[in-house]
Amino acid sequence: MTILLAIECAETLKALSDSVIRLQPDATVLPFSDGLAALGAARQQEIDVALLSPTLPDLEGLDLGRYLCDLNPLVNLIFVASDGRFGSDALMLHASGYLITPVADAALIREFEDLRHPAAQKNHKRVFAQTFGNFDLFVDGKPVAFKYTKTKEIVALLVNNRGAMTTNGEIIASLWEDDGDPEKKASYLSNLRQDLTNTFARLKISNLLLKQRGALAIAADRIECDVYDWLKNKQKSKYNYLGDYMNQYSWAEYIHAELDEISYAMDD
Repeated sequence: MTILLAIECAETLKALSDSVIRLQPDATVLPFSDGLAALGAARQQEIDVALLSPTLPDLEGLDLGRYLCDLNPLVNLIFVASDGRFGSDALMLHASGYLITPVADAALIREFEDLRHPAAQKNHKRVFAQTFGNFDLFVDGKPVAFKYTKTKEIVALLVNNRGAMTTNGEIIASLWEDDGDPEKKASYLSNLRQDLTNTFARLKISNLLLKQRGALAIAADRIECDVYDWLKNKQKSKYNYLGDYMNQYSWAEYIHAELDEISYAMDD
């Protein structure tokens, strides 16, 4: 479990951090004293629980809470304040809890035992990437509709690359090979990236898309994927490779051959 703390008061932040580390020894604890830094961390990894001051420098805690919900609809927001005046705002955000400082261990224990979205619920990933046969992406059991077919192909390429950063040049080379003017393709790619960003934001799965300057990746550990499971678990996988892999994309033929070799070795 990953627990983010964004607490304005340094003394309260230190006390809460020490308590959370003591009470949740297996958790990853990320303490911050300003909202923007906390949001930056949340964009890099999925947050399970966030303890937030309603007021924070740079980015207020209530706004940070909204952003965290956009990144992960199953995040548990627990607001920490000196009084109850922000209670109605927390209620509007469907917060998991509301604590008044100073926070006793018993109050923290109670909140962790009664999370709005329990840890067991998070074992089920919202996103499933189907690679055996034709590629498709499902969110909450429904196929994702992109504005452009090439946007879906970018997602397929990122899934195929299993979390590795893929540069714009590599995307262009895979999607268009040597076809057409590179400058026009770069402009088109910019539109595709925007469509991808907008679609993921609309579905509240923005945390799946990892960005660097001129490169993209999929957060492979945050999705369910048939080929990932099969490569990891081999004969024990719940998915069965039958010789078909992302059939609609010519660039997938190279990986197809690799999967065939693995499959043959498994049968020996």
